[in-house]
Amino acid sequence: MSPPKMPDLSTSTKHKYVKLGYQYLVNNFLTLLLIPILAYTALELFRMGPEEILNHLNSLNFNLLHILCSSFLIIFVSTVYFMSKPRTIYLVDYSCFKPPVTCRVPFATFMEHSRLNLIDSPKSVEFQMRILERSGLGEETCLPPAIHYIPPTPTMDAARSEAELVIFTAMDDLFKKTGLKPKDIDILIVNCSLFSPTPSLSAMIINKYKLRSNIKSLNLSGMGCSASLISVDVARDLLQVHPNSNAVIVSTEIITPNYYQGKERAMLLPNCLFRMGAAAILLSNRRSDRWRAKYKLCHLVRTHRGAEDKSYYCVYEQEDDESHVGINLNKDLMAIAGEALKSNITTIGPLVLPASEQLLFLTSLIGRKIYNAKWKPYIPDFKMALEHFCIHAGGRAVIDELQKSLQLSAEHVEASRMTLHRFGNTSSSSLWYELSYIEAKGKMKRGDRVWQIAFGSGFKCNSAVWKSNRTIKTPTEGPWSDCIDRYPVFIPEVVKL
Repeated sequence: MSPPKMPDLSTSTKHKYVKLGYQYLVNNFLTLLLIPILAYTALELFRMGPEEILNHLNSLNFNLLHILCSSFLIIFVSTVYFMSKPRTIYLVDYSCFKPPVTCRVPFATFMEHSRLNLIDSPKSVEFQMRILERSGLGEETCLPPAIHYIPPTPTMDAARSEAELVIFTAMDDLFKKTGLKPKDIDILIVNCSLFSPTPSLSAMIINKYKLRSNIKSLNLSGMGCSASLISVDVARDLLQVHPNSNAVIVSTEIITPNYYQGKERAMLLPNCLFRMGAAAILLSNRRSDRWRAKYKLCHLVRTHRGAEDKSYYCVYEQEDDESHVGINLNKDLMAIAGEALKSNITTIGPLVLPASEQLLFLTSLIGRKIYNAKWKPYIPDFKMALEHFCIHAGGRAVIDELQKSLQLSAEHVEASRMTLHRFGNTSSSSLWYELSYIEAKGKMKRGDRVWQIAFGSGFKCNSAVWKSNRTIKTPTEGPWSDCIDRYPVFIPEVVKL
């Protein structure tokens, strides 16, 4: 039997350098075109000499009226340009809620409670165990106190207590980090999908911190795990029309009233994945905040596929046969998420990708449309445009699918996998735990761009691109402060329980 052949390294190396050469040529086409033109102009001026240049200038016969009109036109065009230019949105800082140790739910505890709560349905218990074994969660995720009871006590008071705990803790930490005073908040946006009490959660915050009476407050519900980026989009629009303003966004999901106590497998899945979490984010359009802000918003793209019935019903709150309310996750969820992602990257791609990647993608698209529809579509290399990726930690399958679709390395999805392991699926706030992980690892440098991608019921895929204003120092406090040295950890495909 002949020994296995080594790969032809010379050929692969040639292909690598050919691609690098192509990318450099296309991305710097204008620069390469201007260099010979500028060089020729400089040589001509050098050949002419100063006297001949002055003679040419004198022969143009400029008069005062021409000079004044030209100056006015330049000033007018410049004024219109700067007045119509959108205001820059800065992310000054953010804070993530760190659950207390008393709320921790190890696998053994979770399974013991499941067996006691579902004593008449061993198959449902076994299903939850299989999901948990393959979930990618670790032993330190947390559930609110009401869920620790047997049976759980999802009362309105317990739900409000959880909301106060996660939201006020995150807000207090944000005030401490930024020096922001409650009276300085001009805009307040709260997103929480499944818990929508009266008065609203935004009103609860206003009452707690005695915010101004003229504050512009909004409360978003039912928007799913991508709601945090929807809040950023709403805040961006408001900051465009309200100069010199601060906007605070609170993203959370309250678990207490939404813990499913029935036996339907599709509705038991969220119990295995969702955990406590919240984030408070400070945005600003003040120029004075440019120097202290961590990031500035470059792009934000929202994709909604709710017009299709299969997309609308794939994440659906409903009652089971025994009148237990829960979230039904359809088996086609990943396929629908993939289609939503395609729509989203088709829009955001031209905004962030270099010209070389856009040209290759366009060529592939035209080739498939005109010549052969079976051609393999070209997947743009987003790693050329973006340094960091924050993929919503909705579950191991979500991260696996996006890593495969976007051709990302294990390092690119490390923040998402470790966030899922340490905190579980914290819904809309998971993006900020992931960003905090990147900072805690000391990886965020000045000029780095980070892409946040989130999915939500409806079905939605939303994404945002931020650019780092400065190199972020490793924080001494935060959700990762006591465990970052242990990460990354190896996560097996199956954890036997």
